[in-house]
Amino acid sequence: MCGIVGYVGQRSAAPIILDGLKRLEYRGYDSAGLAVLDQQNVLSVRRASGKLRNLEETVRETPLTGHYGVGHTRWATHGRPTEENAHPHRGPKGDVVVVHNGIVENYLPLKQKLESEGHVFLSETDTEIIAHLVEKYLDGNLEDAVRRALREIHGVFALGVLARSDPGKIVGARSGPPAVIGLGDNEYFLASDVPAILQHTRDIIFLDDGDMAVITPEGVKLTDFAGTPIKRAVTHILWDPIMAEKGGYKHFMLKEIFEQPRAVRDTMLGRVSQETGRIFLNEVNLSPREFEEFKSVKIVACGTSWHAALAGKFMIEKIARMPVEVDYGSEFRYRDPIMDSSVLTVVISQSGETADTLAAQREAKLKGSKTLAICNVVGSMITREAIGTLLTHAGPEIGVASTKAFTCQLTSLFLLAMHLGEVRGTVDAEAALELAQELTKLPGKMETVLSQNDRYEDLARQLFRVTDFLFLGRGIHYPIALEGALKLKEISYIHAEGYPAGEMKHGPNALIDENLPVVVIATRDPKSEESRIRYEKTLSNIQEVRARGGIVVSIACEQDVEEISKVSTHVISLPETSELLLPILEIVPMQLLAYHIAVRRGCDVDQPRNLAKSVTVE
Repeated sequence: MCGIVGYVGQRSAAPIILDGLKRLEYRGYDSAGLAVLDQQNVLSVRRASGKLRNLEETVRETPLTGHYGVGHTRWATHGRPTEENAHPHRGPKGDVVVVHNGIVENYLPLKQKLESEGHVFLSETDTEIIAHLVEKYLDGNLEDAVRRALREIHGVFALGVLARSDPGKIVGARSGPPAVIGLGDNEYFLASDVPAILQHTRDIIFLDDGDMAVITPEGVKLTDFAGTPIKRAVTHILWDPIMAEKGGYKHFMLKEIFEQPRAVRDTMLGRVSQETGRIFLNEVNLSPREFEEFKSVKIVACGTSWHAALAGKFMIEKIARMPVEVDYGSEFRYRDPIMDSSVLTVVISQSGETADTLAAQREAKLKGSKTLAICNVVGSMITREAIGTLLTHAGPEIGVASTKAFTCQLTSLFLLAMHLGEVRGTVDAEAALELAQELTKLPGKMETVLSQNDRYEDLARQLFRVTDFLFLGRGIHYPIALEGALKLKEISYIHAEGYPAGEMKHGPNALIDENLPVVVIATRDPKSEESRIRYEKTLSNIQEVRARGGIVVSIACEQDVEEISKVSTHVISLPETSELLLPILEIVPMQLLAYHIAVRRGCDVDQPRNLAKSVTVE
């Protein structure tokens, strides 16, 4: 949530900052602003509520000059989304400006104390407190003033600070929300996420909690909050900047849906032997002996990643025969979970900066559990704190509603389940080879599903006016029903619920009438007797919905389309594959259905209201 961009160099700062803020729009925001110090030592601030185009218009009307500055897109926490609450915020003398992601938890007592000293506040935000504190302590050296201010602040934050009385310098600091430093050619950048500055440099320093960066035209100096010099590795980002653009698609979300075959293929690349079925996870820094000694697995995640975790539970328990618990990151540490070194904790996060998941990871480590990250961002906080990381290779995901990150997480969980099964001896060589071969065929089958896009668009045309949806699935398909419902509600604002199909008689049947579309996952693995039984029970659920006049949208495998068409209003056909891999195919039509419904309803697909890409505060 929120976005920060800072620049120090020889070029005009304002266009670079504005461009970087555009590239962070996916994080969600409701106002924006920037501050630039010019060569006459005039510190100018421009702010606007609403979309970035409003800020761009303000800058066009009253241009900014200068070679360094900071900008911000704000997602309201304290105070309404208005121009006066937009960042940057000034100190009382106008000497200091601050941009801030996070929450100052003790801002009320700090504000009361400062007001008693004569300070007058112009906004409703907690961020303005920081600007006042820094200016209060500023005596020629900006980083010293920031350090003194931070000693009084409780909460989480990523900061960018500059001062007119200490020109040519930006001070960045991190305690919670992400912050990165970009190293360019005689120019330097501060940002809250890599895509903001990727078109200028691929050499990135990821700040850790407690890190402070002093950025000047001469370079970057890193210290901790006490002023002790520190070193951080420089990570070279391999993403092509073009990958972060729409590439001819109408929306980032649509582009990212269609990138899924490539992303899934990249995630399994080099990790699967098609000759033996063996899985190679060398980068996770856990030996086969260590994997074998774990007695259980806990998976912690939030949102879409939590749905992937639920599906992963079925994969690991089926293949590796290990008990698995799945927790919400936001609940995990508040229930005092029972765990020790015999438990492997898997933390899943697209960004690697999700505050709740990071807090859960730290709780697990305190209790003696080793943590393994499944993440899409090299060098993010969760990957740095894990013993090892199973990287998804989705590339940058710009749309707020996660799509390719989800299918890559499912792929990674399947690889982990296979590896656990191999080292524990619960999957034989023949079964492993068959599963590995099915996995390698999956990207091609995903392309087949995507080729039916016109079918999903036509279905959206018939359903986009409804007010409620129900999604049903059994077993490993239930988490996909949850994810299908989440995608629809996230971007179209239609109320949707995911339910286990077997629970229909225990309440949800009361909702069914002729106005309720029910999306039923009725797929099966033709080689599995267990899957056939589950399919037949799901057919009974479809009959129940039809008997009550409901609209049935069935998702079925090709061999069952003729049969299931007799009891369904609409049928979506999928290729056959293993029961444990079907979820990766099933979610694709649900993503496209949600997308086309949202477009029909005139919704902002890439930036849904009230949502942010990365939730970096609790």
